[in-house]
Amino acid sequence: MENNRPFTTTGALAAGAKPAGARVLAPDLTRGLLMMIMALDHGSLALHTWQHGTGRDSEADGRVITRWNFTTAYVVRTLTHLCAPGFTFLLGMGVVYLGRSRTKLGWGPARLARYFAVRCVVLTIVTAVFGFVVTKGKVWFMNAVLFALAVDYLLAGLLWLAMAKTEVLLTRSLVWARKRWVLGSSAGSANEDADEEGILQPLLREREADTSYEAYISWSVHNMVLLVLGAVTIFWNIWLSDDGGECETSVSAITTVTSPTNPYLRIWFWVIMQPDSRINSGFPPMAWLSFAIFGILYGRIITVRPWTRLATVLTHIAAASLFSILFLLTRVLQFGNLSTGCLQTPDQHAQPRGQNPYLASAASFFYVVKYPPDVAFLAFTMACNLLILAIFYAIPPGVARRLTMLLDFGTSALFFYVTHMLVLFTLGAAVVALFGHDTGVPDPTDPRNSRGVDNLLGYFAFWVGAMLLMWPLCRWYSRFKSGKGADSLWRLF
Repeated sequence: MENNRPFTTTGALAAGAKPAGARVLAPDLTRGLLMMIMALDHGSLALHTWQHGTGRDSEADGRVITRWNFTTAYVVRTLTHLCAPGFTFLLGMGVVYLGRSRTKLGWGPARLARYFAVRCVVLTIVTAVFGFVVTKGKVWFMNAVLFALAVDYLLAGLLWLAMAKTEVLLTRSLVWARKRWVLGSSAGSANEDADEEGILQPLLREREADTSYEAYISWSVHNMVLLVLGAVTIFWNIWLSDDGGECETSVSAITTVTSPTNPYLRIWFWVIMQPDSRINSGFPPMAWLSFAIFGILYGRIITVRPWTRLATVLTHIAAASLFSILFLLTRVLQFGNLSTGCLQTPDQHAQPRGQNPYLASAASFFYVVKYPPDVAFLAFTMACNLLILAIFYAIPPGVARRLTMLLDFGTSALFFYVTHMLVLFTLGAAVVALFGHDTGVPDPTDPRNSRGVDNLLGYFAFWVGAMLLMWPLCRWYSRFKSGKGADSLWRLF
């Protein structure tokens, strides 16, 4: 299971390739940037600066959009779309890195599975406690993203463990078939022991060239399985939609609800946003699983062998281009959307009847549904996040290490998440009390309260101040947890 990869380069590491044991900086930098962007979104909630959504409402399945938010709010909200899918994608990638590194430390499948399960339980407990405290007991379980990350982390970990086993079994079967049907039953019994060793740990050494072809086929087959799983787990958000993501009238009314009404069943696949519900969940774990699966696929490819920096950057750009093409197709061909017929803004009213509503304006073109994510959302966010990764991979490591704020935020993700919510909403309440006025934007936890700060300069200054306050805290915690053991609970944060 260690270092599962079907081929290696020959000779020394290619120029610019990461030496063994060096930490890859680009994912940490990307995660840190996404953390800061996420804080922009939550800052607007804390100050009640604008209505939460590109269409002045939640980007939800089958939700009618009648007008757009103003430009700054639209751009910031669209940028924040990258956060949840980026975190989940990097989570899947992290499973691959963690599995490989822990295997080198001697961890077996059972210990790894236990680690994944413990992390899932810890994140779930944090979700429950945090939501109960923030809502002052009004909501018993508030899944603002952590529960989805917890479940998807466990499922991604178990999937990686299963594939580590089946990849070896498939390689063994292919080698047996080659010897039985291609080379004949008398093919070299003298090589039996060497072949067996190579099969059990496919292509960990360059001298195992005799099994490299079969291992490559096995690796490729498993990658195709991940690709298909990723596609299925994003399309099922459309298949499981009560209305298929379609809006028939100006008022979105679903006459027949086929999904379960029990919140303990709905929480896995469907959004729960009813105001009177004791369970609130905007991020159903199974609805976001595709991003974690694509993260596993990404991790397998990026770790298969040493890559030069140029090759890494070009590969990311190529992958981003493919997702960009997919996003373009969702707009032009109008498929993979949970907003069919839902765009009813002045932009659409100005169009001739029967025209493509997504081509009516730039705001219409980039409108995607997040709750739950549709195919257009996945394509758009994956393309953007891969481009961000490409940019950070292009930066020389010596320069990248100087981006300490991003690295400190990126290596203390859960700590940042919990702390920044407390900082933003505590400071936000004080700022609103001192400088606020009636903005017409209701408090998410108290709709009767619409007092806020809608001055954009003040909003961005508030965000900058919060980030500067968070930086030393995250820097301290990042160094604190790095000194803990591999199985320490502190490292989960």
